[in-house]
Amino acid sequence: MTGSHTSQRGPFGRRGLLVGAATTALTLSTVSFANAAAGEDGAAAPADRTRTVRGTLPTGSPDFVYLPVDVPAGVREIAVSYTYEKTSVPAGTQGNALDIGIFDERGTEPGGRGFRGWSGGARTEFFIRADEATPGYIAGPVRAGTWHIALGPYTVAPDGLPYEVTITLRSGAPGTTPKPVYPPDRAKGRGLAWYRGDCHLHSVHSDGRRTPAEIAAAARAAGLDFINSSEHNTCSAHGAWQGLWGDDLLILTGEEITTRNGHVLALSTDPGTFVDWRYRARDNRFGHYAKAVRRAGGLVVPAHPHATCIGCHWKFGFGEADAVEVWNGPYTPDDEIALAEWDNSLVAAVRASKPWLPAMGNSDAHRDPDVVGLPQTVVLADELSRDAIVAGIRAGHSYIAESSAVALSFGVSGGRGGHAGIGERLRADADTPVTVRLEVTGAPGCTAQFVTDEGTLFVSTLPESGSGTVEWRTTPAYAAYVRAEVRHPAAVPGLPGALAALTNPVFLGG
Repeated sequence: MTGSHTSQRGPFGRRGLLVGAATTALTLSTVSFANAAAGEDGAAAPADRTRTVRGTLPTGSPDFVYLPVDVPAGVREIAVSYTYEKTSVPAGTQGNALDIGIFDERGTEPGGRGFRGWSGGARTEFFIRADEATPGYIAGPVRAGTWHIALGPYTVAPDGLPYEVTITLRSGAPGTTPKPVYPPDRAKGRGLAWYRGDCHLHSVHSDGRRTPAEIAAAARAAGLDFINSSEHNTCSAHGAWQGLWGDDLLILTGEEITTRNGHVLALSTDPGTFVDWRYRARDNRFGHYAKAVRRAGGLVVPAHPHATCIGCHWKFGFGEADAVEVWNGPYTPDDEIALAEWDNSLVAAVRASKPWLPAMGNSDAHRDPDVVGLPQTVVLADELSRDAIVAGIRAGHSYIAESSAVALSFGVSGGRGGHAGIGERLRADADTPVTVRLEVTGAPGCTAQFVTDEGTLFVSTLPESGSGTVEWRTTPAYAAYVRAEVRHPAAVPGLPGALAALTNPVFLGG
């Protein structure tokens, strides 16, 4: 049985406009199905029942449009497909882009339990049933009640966004939901050591093209010790890594919380944790969800804060962040801007005697030819475990390298035999001479430079082999902190060369 359910007068055929603490949302008229257990004349209902909804969203639509669907008892599977018109627009004008997801009978309340999946604009169809679901969606019973298909008009052309959504309910025995198997909290590791990781990766569970198995293989090939699952606005991949971890690879679970005002990694949250994304900076709700990430054992890491894609530029500030991603994928000008902003934050932290924000680098790899582990964060940790890696990142005991071929050793010594490594403080009097030492391997043709709160104060060319040691003497009065950069030759005259490696700072003085 099929049917049509067309929105009246576009967005005005609605049940209400919800305005609250979170971003405004439009709720359309409810799609109803006859009881799936019996037809109107008492005969058995058909196995499949389909309804189609059509409408047009105008420019200025709310961020989220909910299409309620009354699901009767006896439904085994809900399947949804959608299309929308990508109309031609004048140059410089945004065209149509429409995301999609779904919430079950427990409702759409932000941070609530009703979330059942999100694929953004990566898929045109999905299904959910007890034993299986499309990647990006959460398998489980299709219980009776009002479900909500969530449409996200990411951009809307001047003439509006015509859409069509088709919902199919399939009757039958509900099936059983397997208990998810999550990655263990630790791997064998090498005890206290430097461990290499990539904490920003996408698979088929959001807008990536690689399977979890392909990502795990690429991580091993890149010499990584740990990775973090970070799909856009879904936790569906958390249980998709069975058989892929091992003594040599720790797999952490998280999410890339993808809002309209920037993206943020929820890094190493408890498996199965979903963090909502339906808010803007003006809603003043980010602090609430940042606390939820930390309650789940995770870190809050704004991602590619100066990326130029729509909705990517970070607008929530850094007061709730635990670290910041200053290098995302192959090094580009927006990374250089992120690096400069981060360095400015170090200066401000020193001047105000406030906590500082460690830097991270990740690949954000989605598909070939994106390189897993370009770049990677190298963390000093007591062991290869979730708790130890998180602690190392939070403390800034880490550096960033473009590949596993690049290795650094960086520290400062002085005073009465004192020494401080990356992320630490060398306590010494203001006029005490200190020695800054950097050892580099795997960076042929590069230069090493030391950056302080006064700027770049020392530059040295590395040997042709790419391996060498660089030393520089200073005092805490002259440099409140010092960090190291290893850079390739400049490709454009007057502009700095791309990074090959970058350390977090060592602080000097009391």
